[in-house]
Formats: sequence, C-alpha cells, structure tokens
Amino acid sequence: MSTPILPPPSEWDSLTPHEGTITWRRAGDVRVLLAAGYALLLQVSHPTVGAGVSEHSQFRSDPWGRLFRTLDYSCTMVYAGPEAAAEMGARIRAYHRQIRGTMPDGQPYHALEPDAYAWVHATLAAGIVAAHERFGRSLEEHQREQLWAEWRALERLLGIRARDLPGDWRSFRAYFERMVHETLVHTSAVDEVLQALASPVTPAMAARYRPLWAIARPQVGHVVRLASIGLLPEELRGRFGGPWSGTRALELRTLARALRAATPVMPQALLNTGPGYLTWREAALRRGEVASGQLAAP
Repeated sequence: MSTPILPPPSEWDSLTPHEGTITWRRAGDVRVLLAAGYALLLQVSHPTVGAGVSEHSQFRSDPWGRLFRTLDYSCTMVYAGPEAAAEMGARIRAYHRQIRGTMPDGQPYHALEPDAYAWVHATLAAGIVAAHERFGRSLEEHQREQLWAEWRALERLLGIRARDLPGDWRSFRAYFERMVHETLVHTSAVDEVLQALASPVTPAMAARYRPLWAIARPQVGHVVRLASIGLLPEELRGRFGGPWSGTRALELRTLARALRAATPVMPQALLNTGPGYLTWREAALRRGEVASGQLAAP
C-alpha cells in the first residue's frame, strides 16, 4: 500500500507556523512585497514553471489578481491556522495536477514534476530572506535555519517530498546556486514578467483614482522592477538581459537604506501585515477566489 502524500489531520498543527515563530513574525513584513517579483522571476525561469505560466496562467491579463492569489496562498499557509493551511495545500496540489503541456523544445511537462513543484515553494522562502537582508531586518544565520525548517514543514501540506529540498539552510544555498547555474533559463515567461513589472496595469481597486494612478504608475513600475532585478544573482541578470547599471545599483542601495532606517518607526501592522491581510480578504477567501500561489493562476 502506498503512503499518502498529504499528512493526516493529526499532524497539521505541528506543520504550521504559530505566533512567535520566525516565519510568523517575519513573512508578513510589508517590505517582503518588494521581493515578490524576484521570487516570480526565479520561478518562471525554471523551464517547467515558465511553460506552465505561459500556457495556463492569466498573469498577462490579470497580474494584480495573480499577486493577490499569491498573497492569499502564502498568508493562509502562515497565518490562518492548521486547518485552513491544510485545506489550501490540498487545493494547490489538486489544481496543479491538471497543468500539463509541451515546452517549446517539444518536451512534455507537468506542474507536479517534483523538482519544479518544490522549487517554487523554495523561492518564497528565498524571497523572505532576501527582502529582509536588503530592505528590512536581516536574519541571523540561526534565524534563517529556523525559517527554513518551518518552511520545510509547510511543504508536507503541499505534498512535497522530504527528499525534494535540502534539509538545512546551508544546503539550501548550495542547492540555490546549482539551480541558477544548471537549471534556470531565459523563458518566454521571464519576458512577460519583466514587461508586467515595468508597466503595471491599473488595479481594479485603483480604477476610481485613475488620475493619481496615472501619475504614480511610472514610479511604482520603476521601484518594483528595480527591486525585482536588483535582488537577482548577477548571473541571472545577465542571462535575462534585464537593464542594470551602476546608476540603478545606487538607486537600489539608496532605497534599501531608507527602508531599513524606517524600521524603528514602522507600526506593527506594517511589520506583520499577514493577519490584517487575511481579515481584509476574508470575503474573497470564503468565496474560494484563490487557486494557486505557485505555478499558475486560474
């Protein structure tokens, strides 16, 4: 008899973060949002993930919807409690079961290929750590180890096997470098993401403020693209052909210094937006308006 890939209810509580854990305290920092594009670029540069996004995602037509669905997913997994996290994990896995197709080179792909499915989960932890290192409160080595251990516990709710990701943060860094050197490529989805970051469409909630959005849009696009490309390893920036220069590097350093300096005066609601976000999105989540924070959005 095969072992069920998803854990039983008796294990859910031990697999989810609780108040006071490093994941619960740091994953919801508003500055982590600046790493969302970075994590997405890491994801879609995996050939399988990139093909899935290009063929199955509504990212091009609804990038804001995809962002909210990603936040729905991540905040539910971290802040909504064991039962909600387990339900979300099962829903994510079931959704990805139907995503399959053929890559540009003719090779078939499936969204539940273990290396691709696990890589997307790993990039979200990488984004949290990178955002804090650059823009927020840098995690000490033992905190990174603890966050990674907690993030690995969540993987079981998604049906990711223990052998598909490294067991500790130090091993993760080596794994990350191997992925950059050996697996990640310039997919069509990378260009789609870069374009969307550079010229963000008007979010539905901003429709009534179109004049203000018209003024803010270039600045929003510039900052988001600056952070997304600037956080990438230099090797990937060169591979993607993303615009980068000494001037942009200086802009990123200036932005980072300002955001780090703001830490002492930031209200708790911004240092941890997760619980508040779930309250704000309660109605949408209750209606089930979420399907994937990973390979593709419906």
